[in-house]
Amino acid sequence: MIQALSEAPITLDNLSDARDTQTMLRLLASDADTWDVLDAGTTMRFLCGFAAVGKEKRTLTGTKRMQERPIKILADALKTLGAKIKYEKKEGYPPLTITPIKNQKTSQVKIKGDVSSQYISALLMIAPTLPEGLTLELTGKIGSRPYIQMTLDLMARFGVSHNWIDNRIQIEAQAYQSSDYTIESDWSAASYWYSLVSLSSQGTVKLLGLRSNSLQGDMAIVRMMNSLGVMSSFEEDGVVLQKIPHQKEVQFDFTDCPDLAQTIAVICAAKGVKCQMTGLESLRIKETDRIKALKTELKKFGIKFKETAEGVWEINGDFQTSSEAVEIETYEDHRMAMAFAPLCTQQDIIIKEPSVADKSYPGYWKDLSSVGITSV
Repeated sequence: MIQALSEAPITLDNLSDARDTQTMLRLLASDADTWDVLDAGTTMRFLCGFAAVGKEKRTLTGTKRMQERPIKILADALKTLGAKIKYEKKEGYPPLTITPIKNQKTSQVKIKGDVSSQYISALLMIAPTLPEGLTLELTGKIGSRPYIQMTLDLMARFGVSHNWIDNRIQIEAQAYQSSDYTIESDWSAASYWYSLVSLSSQGTVKLLGLRSNSLQGDMAIVRMMNSLGVMSSFEEDGVVLQKIPHQKEVQFDFTDCPDLAQTIAVICAAKGVKCQMTGLESLRIKETDRIKALKTELKKFGIKFKETAEGVWEINGDFQTSSEAVEIETYEDHRMAMAFAPLCTQQDIIIKEPSVADKSYPGYWKDLSSVGITSV
């Protein structure tokens, strides 16, 4: 996005081959009137912002599930700035047609801070290209704060300054600067390797391209897994994972790292760790209702995933194995497939629609086979 918004040349290294990333690149290079983001929520949200400061009217659409994922909060913010937006089917949901901002109406916008950090990032990245800049006021609780900070830090890497005081982020009109940048590998994808090490009887894994000073919120997996049986040792080119003893009870808040919730839930279920989880609100509007999906699939192993108080979820029960392979539904959700796959260390499993992993980690199954995890 920053590369596309910059008038100065920017060179990027280590771009992901994930379908979401490749979809973004393809659409940014496209002159088509309609941009189909497929199932890429990040791409949908970021491109809504991009279209609002573009030169041409665009219609953005996606899969059936994408058309069920809300976009109104971001769209309303863009309308406040001066974009014209028409919903082609259901109010507040894709597909939507965006006519770019001609005359900026205001530099002051309010947006809820606890729904999706991607709405906020989409606005922040276009902010310096607006004639009057942007002051963004985040209302209510702020979720996924590290992702907002990551966006701002990356913008700073390309010359854009900001002021974040309390719940207000101010960005003046300014230009992105030319630079080269090597993109860090993905901590969300790394979490599945932490799971494999934790659930295996022995083993050491080295993951390349991950940094101890990472900007990614999902680096929280390092801290969490230190309680769940995996120690991280950073080296110059990556991180080494090694097994250590685990705790019997844990409490984790996923407000800043919701994409780790499925991974942690499966690990705790399989290891018999009593786990209390908070900060799961955004899981309802992901690729699937992830809370409902976790409840359904964990139940197949005798595990209860239930809400014990408002916003507080617990994993309880004795993990039950079976002599027959257990089928795991993935609900068109890449993280369901990859979070449950490490259960193959406990018993035979069948992952339905495994190709969903292509969304963020196309090489996942090949990488598993490289360490002796075979499929038929």
